[in-house]
Amino acid sequence: MAKRGVAPVLTAALVVAAFAATATSVRAIGVCYGVMGSGLRSKSEVVQLYKSKGIGNMRFYFADQEVLNALRGSGIGLALDVGNEHLADLAANPASAASWVKDNVQAYYPDVNIRYIVVGNEVDGAASVLQAMQNVHDALTSANLADRIKVSTAVKMDVLDDNSSPPSNGVFRNPSVMSPIVRFLASTGAPLLANVYPYFAYKDSQGIDLNYALFEPSSTTVSDTNGLTYTNLFDAMVDAVHAALDKVGGGSVDVVVSESGWPSADGRGASVENARTYNQNLISHAGKGTPRKPGPMEVYVFAMFNEDGKGGDPTEKKFGLFNPDKTPVYPINFA
Repeated sequence: MAKRGVAPVLTAALVVAAFAATATSVRAIGVCYGVMGSGLRSKSEVVQLYKSKGIGNMRFYFADQEVLNALRGSGIGLALDVGNEHLADLAANPASAASWVKDNVQAYYPDVNIRYIVVGNEVDGAASVLQAMQNVHDALTSANLADRIKVSTAVKMDVLDDNSSPPSNGVFRNPSVMSPIVRFLASTGAPLLANVYPYFAYKDSQGIDLNYALFEPSSTTVSDTNGLTYTNLFDAMVDAVHAALDKVGGGSVDVVVSESGWPSADGRGASVENARTYNQNLISHAGKGTPRKPGPMEVYVFAMFNEDGKGGDPTEKKFGLFNPDKTPVYPINFA
């Protein structure tokens, strides 16, 4: 997780219009597994922790043989990042993409339930992202896997223009970059992955009610002239992305929330109780969808563990549901 950019659309009055898109058939909850911490247990122990807690999906940020082997036969759905450091090579060399797919997908699938290949995480305006996505998709096609494993990229919220308020006015900041990516996603039936953090919007603005950011009852209720009503910040953020997709011909492209979470310490509004409240409410809310797109949705909670090896803002180290020794930071129910 990098430092989050938050467009003013997230701090202003948040309303959207009705929008048709293909809904996820069932709620899908995952947790992001980062390894930038000391004292973390073995990959096989972590996979067993996922299973024991009923966590059905995992996002992992690079191809790692130990993780992939530990996931064999687990049934856990995997969103696997290629790693930003490999984008240039994957974009420039179709052979490198074919080799990556052979080594990290074909060698494990279907024993490992790989669902998404994430080509780029929060990459700002890199033209190489689309070409890398295309080359990885072509490699999956050659392996007869493109109908089962989708290729996408993960964006942060400042992919939206500063003037994307209300969310029904949502528009991509750089449509020359995003429009062809969205067309690719639409043509392959893949979703757009979005890292959605109400916490950073709250942290960076004095004008957002804490309860509105936590999915709790709030004095903030935003209504649209078309009758849609918003009672939490998460829905408004996600629906702003839907609106932006629609404007570049991505009406059929779903949004998967590839990261969302709340820190338990070391920042404004960061506490164990607020983190527990946000993440538990997020898990429950995923079954409902948003006003613009009702129905079950796919969400990945960030993150499995506190990671003391991360740099940047001190809160970056405190997003974990669990401590490195697998003890819970706070109680959480994934049912």
